[in-house]
Amino acid sequence: MDETHVVTCFLRHRASVLLVRRSDAVGSYSGLWGGVSGYAEGQPTEQAHNEIDEETGLTTARCVRSGEPLSVTDDRYDTEWIVHPYLFDCDSRAVEPNKEIAEYEWVSPVEIHRRETVPGLWAAYERVAPTVDTVAADDEHGAEYLSLRALELLRDAASVREYGTTDRSLSQLARRLQTARPNMSVVATRINRVMYDAGADASVLGAAERAIKRVLSARDRVTEAGVDQLPEEPTVLTLSRSGTVRRTLERVEGALDVYVAVSRPGGEGIAVAESLSSTADVTLLPDGAIAHALSTAEIDAVLLGADTVLADGRVVNKVGTRTAAIAAAHEGIPVYAVTTEDKIRPEQQRTDSPDQPVNSGGGEATVYDGTVDLDVLAPIFDVTPAALITVVTEDGPQSVADIERTATRHREYTTWDQ
Repeated sequence: MDETHVVTCFLRHRASVLLVRRSDAVGSYSGLWGGVSGYAEGQPTEQAHNEIDEETGLTTARCVRSGEPLSVTDDRYDTEWIVHPYLFDCDSRAVEPNKEIAEYEWVSPVEIHRRETVPGLWAAYERVAPTVDTVAADDEHGAEYLSLRALELLRDAASVREYGTTDRSLSQLARRLQTARPNMSVVATRINRVMYDAGADASVLGAAERAIKRVLSARDRVTEAGVDQLPEEPTVLTLSRSGTVRRTLERVEGALDVYVAVSRPGGEGIAVAESLSSTADVTLLPDGAIAHALSTAEIDAVLLGADTVLADGRVVNKVGTRTAAIAAAHEGIPVYAVTTEDKIRPEQQRTDSPDQPVNSGGGEATVYDGTVDLDVLAPIFDVTPAALITVVTEDGPQSVADIERTATRHREYTTWDQ
């Protein structure tokens, strides 16, 4: 039996993957559905990029993960296929298929179970799909991205159980995901809602698929709500790295001026400033200049994300948020935290230490790396009082009473595990 190395690329946009039906122009498995694939001539990773370029034209696809190769034997071709699986994220669905593709669709990966596919396609997908470990270890993406990956993982596991390929405890998986990112309450909230809505393991797949659609819709709606808070041709100040803020600013029509704080520790603002520079006039400033910019520039609004919204309306976000909010209040400039409502934490908060930062360390080396025995205070997050910031969700600006009601609903979702 011949051994042949091939690459199989799963292209993901939002929460869907690209499946392609192989045309008669290919040498094997014509008429079957698969990922973007080809012979692994030379380096598999380089070939994966080449196949994506040639078959789809999606030249900006970003490699997220490569999986361990798997062996798929097929007596029809007297071949042992050594499949090298890859997962890519795409910003666009604008596929330009070549002659090897008869048709294509962006679908839930669950469709792999429902279609006539090339051998081993689901096994290849599982090697690059989200896992509890990848959700827990990812330090490149924010809470919105990772909570969506967690929902995908629960959906995929539920589909495996529903289609009878193995038996899994979905409740156990949900509990692991609840605690995978303890500082990102949105992950637990979204997992809790799926399990609450499902009511029983047998319906987790449908609940997870509905949750993903709801999350993607909320993501679009919150950016529209954010734009609605801004005047025409606004000048905005922001800090840190929020995907919701970036998407909101990208939807602003006409001229846009943006002041971006560097956002130490971490310096995420630098990449944000660079990414916005092609569509806006951008000014990058040190964190210590935030109050100066608010007092001297004609800034219309401070637009921020939120790591978490507490049940009493306070906002936990990258350190510097509270400083910006206090300075903006002095200048009479509105401050908005644009975020989906799932970031509202369900737990009632302590009132004896209302302003205690959620994380009191992590950036010490960016402040001082000398040899003198000094204490360094370098929090990653701070907490901004509700009176200084307006939370804007997919349903528009929220009062403290609105936030409290949402937190109560989120507490109800936690009862699935009781």
